[in-house]
Amino acid sequence: MIDTALSLVGVHGPEIVCQALDLDRASLYRGLAKTELPALGENSVRVVSEPIPSESIPRERTSPRALSNAQEQEVLDLLHGERFLDKSPPQIYSTLLDEGKYLCSISTMYRLLRRGGEARERRNQRRHPVYMKPELLATGPNQLWSWDITKLYGPEKWTYYYLYVIIDVFSRCVVGWTIAYRESAALAEELIAQTCEKQQIDPGQLTLHADRGSAMTSKSVAFLLADLGVTKTHSRPHVSNDNPYSEAQFKTLKYRPDFPERFGCLEDARAHCQGFFVWYNTEHRHSGIGLLTPETVHYGRADQAIAQRQEVLSAAYVAHPERFVRKMPAPPAVPSAAWINPPKNNTSQEGNTTITS
Repeated sequence: MIDTALSLVGVHGPEIVCQALDLDRASLYRGLAKTELPALGENSVRVVSEPIPSESIPRERTSPRALSNAQEQEVLDLLHGERFLDKSPPQIYSTLLDEGKYLCSISTMYRLLRRGGEARERRNQRRHPVYMKPELLATGPNQLWSWDITKLYGPEKWTYYYLYVIIDVFSRCVVGWTIAYRESAALAEELIAQTCEKQQIDPGQLTLHADRGSAMTSKSVAFLLADLGVTKTHSRPHVSNDNPYSEAQFKTLKYRPDFPERFGCLEDARAHCQGFFVWYNTEHRHSGIGLLTPETVHYGRADQAIAQRQEVLSAAYVAHPERFVRKMPAPPAVPSAAWINPPKNNTSQEGNTTITS
C-alpha cells in the first residue's frame, strides 16, 4: 500500500491519498523520507513535506513537585556545610524536622548527592584479588599429582585422624599416603619427599596441585618442592572443583560398604586404609581410565591389557557375530590426556569427561 501511495502522492497530494487509501499520514511521510521521487511534470503537484506540528514534539516535562534550581542549591549548601558535612541524609532530615524546618525528602537529598557523585560508601571496601583458574594437563604418569587431606572420625566426638593422600592425575594411582593425629606441614613435607624418591621424580618433571589448606601453602612445603624441582599449583579459594581428582578419590573411600562410621584408634584407621589403597590401586576398575586398574596404567601395562581384552572380544565376535549388530566390539580406550579445568576450546577426549573415581 505504501508503494501505491507514493506513486499517487505526486499527483493528488498527501491528504487525498491518505483519505482514499485509509493510510496514516506518518506512514506516508516515513515512506517519502526513504524514497526519492522522480522529477514531476508541469501539471503535477509538487509535494512539500509538511512540518511536524510543534505539539507532537516530545518535550522534557518538569514535575510541578520538583525543586527549583535555587531550592536545590540551598539543599546542597546545607549538605556541604560544616554542620552536616559528616552526617547522613536521614540524620540531617530528622535534625531539621526537630528544628521546625523542612527542605526536601530524604530520597531527594540522596538524589542530589548521587547527581554530583557524592553518594558512595565512605569506608574503603576490601576487594578480593582475582585468582587465575589453574589449567593443568597430564599426558602420562608422574607428570601431574594432586594431594589433599581429609578427616576420619575417631572414637569420640571431636576426635579426628588426618589422612594425607597423593594421587597421580593421569593414572588415578595413589602414589603416597599417610595418616596422623594432626594436620602438619612437617608430615606433608616428609610424605612428599618420600613419594618423589619412590617414584624417582626428576627435577622439572612433576607438577603438584593442592588446595589452599595450611599444610599445602606452608613455606616448608614450598621450599621442599623448590629443592626437588617440583612445580606447585593451588586451587582458587573456596573452589572445590579445582581439585576434583582428590575429592573423587575421597568419595570412593568413604562410600565403600566397609567404611566405618568411626575408627576405634589410629591403628584401626591405618589398617583400614592399608587394605583400601591396595584394593584401589590393584583391583578397582576405574571408569576414567578405560576400566583398567590404576597400577596397570601407571606402570605402562595398559596397552597389553587392552590387547588382551581385544582378543577376548574378537573370539566372542567370531563365535556369535549375531550378538554384535554394528561392528566388532572394542574395549574402552585409555584417554590420551587428563585435565584439571580444561580450556573452553579444548577438544581432547578428557575435556568434557566427568571426573569419577
